[in-house]
Amino acid sequence: DAGLAKRLQYGGYSRTRVSSQCLKRHWRTAEGADAWSEMEGFIPSIRSRELVSKLVIEPILSDTSVDDKIAKALSDEFQVGDKVLLNGFGVGEKHWGAYAEFARLNPKWLIPLPSGLTAKQAMGVGTAGYTAMLCVLALEKHGLTPDSGPIVVTGANGGVGTVAISILSKLGYDVTASTGRTDQSDFLMELGASEIIDRAELSAPGSRPLAKERWAGGIDVAGSHTLANVLAQTKYGGAVAACGLVQGSDLPTTVMPFILRGVSLVGIDSVMVDKPRRVEAWNRLVSDLDLEKLESLTSEITFDEIIPTAAEMISGKVRGRIIIDMQTQD
Repeated sequence: DAGLAKRLQYGGYSRTRVSSQCLKRHWRTAEGADAWSEMEGFIPSIRSRELVSKLVIEPILSDTSVDDKIAKALSDEFQVGDKVLLNGFGVGEKHWGAYAEFARLNPKWLIPLPSGLTAKQAMGVGTAGYTAMLCVLALEKHGLTPDSGPIVVTGANGGVGTVAISILSKLGYDVTASTGRTDQSDFLMELGASEIIDRAELSAPGSRPLAKERWAGGIDVAGSHTLANVLAQTKYGGAVAACGLVQGSDLPTTVMPFILRGVSLVGIDSVMVDKPRRVEAWNRLVSDLDLEKLESLTSEITFDEIIPTAAEMISGKVRGRIIIDMQTQD
């Protein structure tokens, strides 16, 4: 009755026992509960909890006038049957609706599914691929072009890295891929990388605040010493887009790259980005991402495989993108 979930140990895991009363109370009292949309048919991504589906606003009563009223109250922007896309905003973390076939979501979080992408392809892109596109846009807005020089991509076998390499290569950039799995070099070259380096070249503490200039810019998912070394080896006037902290949240560098070479460090957030930039990034993905390459770096699992696959991901055994078939398994 208090709407509180109970915890219990079962099968070696600490599980949450949620009563129907608890769910109903959360539904009634959720922020903006009178302006949320009902969605079904989700194809979520394991890494990022984005959702793509058809917007379906079901009538509470059979009276069609109630149905029309609910549709208008829930959203003036979307109509019944519209295909929409959501990533970020804490869905699956602070809000219900991640790994589910049906969810109630704030329409302000949604954007139309771009023309030219299927729901499955959009989840193949996922938040990781969308973040990669935000990084590319940031480098472009800084003025970098393929003629500026190579771009280094760290964490090259991961979700951000693989999509970033594919996008950059299609745009004509020379891409240096940094990875801890050099046995995957052929795969990265097929995506479009022109050079492969071992991540050990960047992950160790640097001995000097400035090093030999190697690339015009970078996309970094690691942070810490890796980001510091990327900055130290960026050419004059270059830019680095930072979007992760796989190695660490610290940044052991100096101001030297910034004040002596004019290097810019651009922070990339994908969670709370405003709608115009979201739409721009997703539309650019349609034109700038090779969808055949996307298919080659995407694998599909069932709902029951989420936990073991997540463990493999944490262990660094997964490459590319993973999507989940949420259909009920017989």
